[in-house]
Amino acid sequence: MPRPHPKEFRDDVVAVARRGEAPVAQIAKDFGISESCLRNWLARADVEEGRRPGVTATDSAELKELRRRNRLLEQENEVLRRAAAYLSQANLPGK
Repeated sequence: MPRPHPKEFRDDVVAVARRGEAPVAQIAKDFGISESCLRNWLARADVEEGRRPGVTATDSAELKELRRRNRLLEQENEVLRRAAAYLSQANLPGK
């Protein structure tokens, strides 16, 4: 898989495409990218700028972090649950 283009490059290409001075296909060809790639960049930029519904990069990163923290807390909760069960067994009379 080829390396992704730098953010500055993507932003510049999107800005040129939004000016509407040439068709998207021509702009993509001029910059050496595929038309579908440019259309994806335009759609992503619309989401990031709030012009279109969708999950922004910030929201996606935050969701990823919250899921990671949730997994960690669930693991800690399981350890505590097992420890409580073990300790309650140890305190039973007759042992």
